Amino acid sequence: MAKDTSSQDEINAWFAGRLPDEWFTGPAEVSVDREEIIVIGTLAEPGSNPDAGDDTRASAAAGRISRWREQTREERIGIAQAAEHRFGRKVAWGATCGSTSTLFTHLAIPVMTRLRQPERLVLDTLVESGVARSRSEALAWSVRLVGQHTEDWLSDLRTAMASVDEVRARGPQTT
Repeated sequence: MAKDTSSQDEINAWFAGRLPDEWFTGPAEVSVDREEIIVIGTLAEPGSNPDAGDDTRASAAAGRISRWREQTREERIGIAQAAEHRFGRKVAWGATCGSTSTLFTHLAIPVMTRLRQPERLVLDTLVESGVARSRSEALAWSVRLVGQHTEDWLSDLRTAMASVDEVRARGPQTT
């Protein structure tokens, strides 16, 4: 499967055109990296007793997500196969209903890194304290934490990178 260089906007537009309008209450959230496209849509909340507790609402939402997953499986597989062929990336699906979100089968990509002792000690501390079960999980936890606290900066960086890609695309073409 050859990697495609389609932009986030192109991929969003493709999915907007392919996804049935009745699946979600609004546009699906499409996130893209080098290996995977994740499509998450918001489902209508099930009608329930307004006096129902949080656990009851969460159970109803989980049931709605499960039903949607089962009912749309064949069509989602077809859309995913077409997207994988076109964009050279695997496609994963998820759904949100109320405050409940579920991400279906998605990739966990191994990433090789070299860490010196001070960095390894940070990971080991997270493992020994029970925050993580392994160094791998500790590293993933650390990356998520950094991502949460630097989202504005990362967003600015992604925007700048997209601008550089656009300028390169307008430059001279090599043969």
